[in-house]
Amino acid sequence: MAKVRVQEGRPRSRPLKRLWKKVRQPLARSRVARTLLVGLIAGAVRLVHRTNATVAGSDDVEAAVRDYTPAIAAFWHGQHLLAPAINPRGNRMVALFSRSADAEINARVAEKLGFGVVRGSGGREGEHRADKGGARALIALKKTLDAGTNVAMIADIPHGTPREAGLGIVTLAKISGRPIVPIAVATSRRKVLEKTWDKTTINLPFGRKALVIGEPIRVAADAGPQEMEDKRRAVTQALNAATLRAYRLADGEET
Repeated sequence: MAKVRVQEGRPRSRPLKRLWKKVRQPLARSRVARTLLVGLIAGAVRLVHRTNATVAGSDDVEAAVRDYTPAIAAFWHGQHLLAPAINPRGNRMVALFSRSADAEINARVAEKLGFGVVRGSGGREGEHRADKGGARALIALKKTLDAGTNVAMIADIPHGTPREAGLGIVTLAKISGRPIVPIAVATSRRKVLEKTWDKTTINLPFGRKALVIGEPIRVAADAGPQEMEDKRRAVTQALNAATLRAYRLADGEET
């Protein structure tokens, strides 16, 4: 089935964005509204996952869990909405979410779908300060990995350069000694929100899905600034390659 494309300049995009900005904080504060919204989103994620058949050529997430646990699963912003659904049953996964109103809803959806949640910041160099919660978040994620549990982390920085990994995920790999595993999931039917900074992709039901897992990237415990930068670029390249292949598989352009 052909993918859904978003037309440029669609007049309803900006009003919907303004409406969301107006209601997101009240939704996050209202327990009843938040519970209903979280339930609806979690149900939609499950529906999309179940109604999209996995295409041939996709990678085996259960094999990756066996081979790499504990590891740091890396995703891009805007391409991660199905991440909780692809997690194998019985696999404990903890994800990092920021403390924003948008992220609060996302975090509760992830919890509804079985993820554990750590809140904090994990992006730019120098943003791991305790006053931003970044240092505490990285320490919590390191302890999670030390205990043998996988973690999930968005590699690029909120409202920064999309599809460009930050140093946060590389720092976590350095201090934990665990590998970064690039992961991309795509569906043949989708709607791209072109006006969002990260081109958020809404996966739609009744199509095909593809899952691609890149080779693990390790960071030495004594890595200096240049090696950290090299590994950051390596994560960027590997995750972009996985994302491209996932879309090509889902769209029937690669086997």
